[in-house]
Amino acid sequence: MTYKVHPICMGTKVFDKGMMTYQHDYGKPYTIPIYTWYIEGGDKTILVDTGEMQPIISEEREKAIGGKIYTFEEGLAKYGLKPEDVDVIIHTHLHNDHCENDYKCVNARVYVHEKELETVYNPHPLDFRYLEDYVDDVKDNGQIVTVNEDTEVLPGITMIHTPAHTEGGMSVKVETDKGSVLICGFCTILENLEPPIEVRAMEMEVIPPGTNTGPERAYDILLKAKGMADYILPLHEPKWASMETVPE
Repeated sequence: MTYKVHPICMGTKVFDKGMMTYQHDYGKPYTIPIYTWYIEGGDKTILVDTGEMQPIISEEREKAIGGKIYTFEEGLAKYGLKPEDVDVIIHTHLHNDHCENDYKCVNARVYVHEKELETVYNPHPLDFRYLEDYVDDVKDNGQIVTVNEDTEVLPGITMIHTPAHTEGGMSVKVETDKGSVLICGFCTILENLEPPIEVRAMEMEVIPPGTNTGPERAYDILLKAKGMADYILPLHEPKWASMETVPE
């Protein structure tokens, strides 16, 4: 079984670039896209993450990422879909911008690492990105399926535990007709995995995410992730916003 991976931008954040690139580019304004990934193929409608509920849609932000920003409904409608058509949601993690539209997908099974479900209800004070309100509905409806190890959710789609950004972070490996694709379970851009020459000159092969579970551990996980698939898709890379399918 092979699939097509469609990144759909369903939000943005504007902040200091150092929030993405640990120890690098602090003080540099940066705009990241927030994606829902539509995995097309087979007899199930599959999403990886669900984006923001009320994205800011402006010419300035679309120019910054080089692509269009959609509401959840608009993004799905591009493919003739509605929220109630979604059969499976796979979560990289449960920071709010990755799960704000879960409640609209009333027929979906929601796959998430058990540590993410625990943390969203009992987060450390430092991690303000967890908001249980966005998870309550699918939890109360019995839609959540927890995993605690690498798990093949469907033939050709595997969740892989990569706790670089959060303890329950799961990357999603998808088999396509162009090779295997890894949707990263950690909030990064391409620069994290392919650092500029001045970083490589310091003998660093990757840059950990700005928010991480420990910089040395995160570094090692990113380095390992680079070899997990033919194509690696950092979660917040602006380049994907202008692409219909990854890889093209």
